[in-house]
Amino acid sequence: MAQSLFDSVMKTVREHDMASSENVALLMVSGGSDSTALAYLAAQMVAAGELGAVSMLHVNHKLRGEASDGDAAFVADLASRLEIPLFLCEVDIAEMVRSTGGNMEALARAERYRAAREALESTCLHLGFSLEAGRVFVAHTADDRVENFYMRSIVGTGPGGFRSMKHDVMIDGCRVCRPLLEVGRDELRSYVLHRHDAVQDEHGAAWREDATNADTDRFRAFVRHEIVPRAKERNPRLLETLTRTMNLIAEEDDMLIRDARVLLLEKVVPLGTSPAEGFLVSPALADSSLPLVRRVIDRVLSLMLGRDARVETSSIQACVDGLGKSGYVANIQGDIAVSYNRQGLRLEPMAAFRARRKKG
Repeated sequence: MAQSLFDSVMKTVREHDMASSENVALLMVSGGSDSTALAYLAAQMVAAGELGAVSMLHVNHKLRGEASDGDAAFVADLASRLEIPLFLCEVDIAEMVRSTGGNMEALARAERYRAAREALESTCLHLGFSLEAGRVFVAHTADDRVENFYMRSIVGTGPGGFRSMKHDVMIDGCRVCRPLLEVGRDELRSYVLHRHDAVQDEHGAAWREDATNADTDRFRAFVRHEIVPRAKERNPRLLETLTRTMNLIAEEDDMLIRDARVLLLEKVVPLGTSPAEGFLVSPALADSSLPLVRRVIDRVLSLMLGRDARVETSSIQACVDGLGKSGYVANIQGDIAVSYNRQGLRLEPMAAFRARRKKG
């Protein structure tokens, strides 16, 4: 069973060109079942010559008191047992939320990836790898991907949203890979439980459980515990079936992304040195197919708003509606002005739009 799982993970790694013996991977390990399995599997990759080297990162967000400290202690034991260098980072997310008023999940994510970049840079420097050869491995599974699919089906999603998760993405200049995306959580847990050398916490558990994951008032937990089990009653092979479907969607999405990127470079010019200053979209974009126009607009808005912001479907439609309509003006996403004249569709901060109007 263990070899079968390892082979499945390596198939994903090879098919998506995630890593080889020429690469080093930083493992983001929370101490939960999925990331604990990732640590064991990555250590096996190094031993098999499939990966050059690994290090681990654990970020303690200080949100669950002694339980958070217990997570950190468990991960430290795991790293020690596997003889993997460990970076431990503490960030008081609750205090950051109080002081900045920001979204807790977005702040926690930003801090994790900031720490990941620093840890990866240090790992590459000390182990003799270039930063380009560095990877960040995260433990998202087929279950996470299916949960995202259902979450998006409930609240709606934009272009390509139903592929749910990409196998690898660039975040803060780092290539972030998901080698476990084709395997399920139950399979990973069985793999950990059947290891004779599994690390245990003070309660004898082979991984750490986050009690908040059972709170069905939280959206993901609701989908995980209420929606997905009902779907599995109808189709016990749901993970396999839906993963195959999402991969088909992903192949078509990749093709459209490539075509939209060409159009973006040809038909869109920045209004300043920063994406937040806005863009001018050529009138000629209207000659392209509507799905590609939507994707170009979606990308422009993503650049303006930043990585963690949600692009609203109504905002994309407002921009599409404005193409070719002289005198068109709209306000989207709260602070972006959309206007059209013979030069094209202009997207800019509302303050800049008002300043131009005043001068005119």
